[in-house]
Amino acid sequence: MTSSFPERSLTRAPMSQRTLFNTVMTVVAFICGVLALVPLLAVLSYVIIQGFSSLSPSLFFELPPKALQQGGGFGNAILGTLLMVGIAALISIPFGVLAAIYITEFSSAQVARWVRFAANVLSGVPSIIAGVFAYGIVVLTLVKLNLGSYSALGGGFALAILMLPIIVRTTDEALQLVSQDLRQASVGLGATNFQTVSQVVLPAALPAIVTGATLAIARASGETAPLLFTALFSNFWPGSLFEPTASLAVLVYKYAISPFKNWQSLAWAASLILVLMVLITSIIARWATRKKA
Repeated sequence: MTSSFPERSLTRAPMSQRTLFNTVMTVVAFICGVLALVPLLAVLSYVIIQGFSSLSPSLFFELPPKALQQGGGFGNAILGTLLMVGIAALISIPFGVLAAIYITEFSSAQVARWVRFAANVLSGVPSIIAGVFAYGIVVLTLVKLNLGSYSALGGGFALAILMLPIIVRTTDEALQLVSQDLRQASVGLGATNFQTVSQVVLPAALPAIVTGATLAIARASGETAPLLFTALFSNFWPGSLFEPTASLAVLVYKYAISPFKNWQSLAWAASLILVLMVLITSIIARWATRKKA
């Protein structure tokens, strides 16, 4: 019995309208992908070229030089950046993770909705506003208590405000991705809510939580505006949490606009170090997501 339908070739017609449209859109998508990479590659290549030529071992162990003075480094700025980002992490990570656990596991739907809305709003607040807020809360309080003014503590507090919404949102999403079957199985075995969250849900969501924390640290390490209001800058090693502290971001801002060649060279080297710090944290985040809980 023969078929009454006309036979059609299964080979692709190179000049058909569908094939031409598919080819054109593939080329357009490829071009858009290349154009998206061009700014990133341009910035990275320029910073690497300019910064690598200024790198030397003394940069990591010496203090910033005076104008037109050869040598020197920004070891105090590296230490100050690590100090303030560490303070910010100690403040924001516990509060952010605990807030996300509460809205995901224990709060009502209405409370969770308002907290998520607040986190989204806070993530869109300009960083300079966070700096002004930290100035009013920390810097002016230290002045009233005669404990100082600009300080690493104020800088860490300002960076913690910027890190907090990132950690809350990423932890909240990570906890929501954990299967309800795991929670039900834990409760079915007689575990309490606390035991279920601490021993089942959190270990399953840990890689994504680490990713959110590292991304928040990467953002905080490159912020400049909040530190201008809180930590300011210093040409000396950090001696206390209650005194002005140098940071790489502020050093880049200060030295890049200066007319002195040696300071401009230090600014390029500090920019390269900042880029490497962000790259390392991003690699850690990708590595954490590949680990199985």
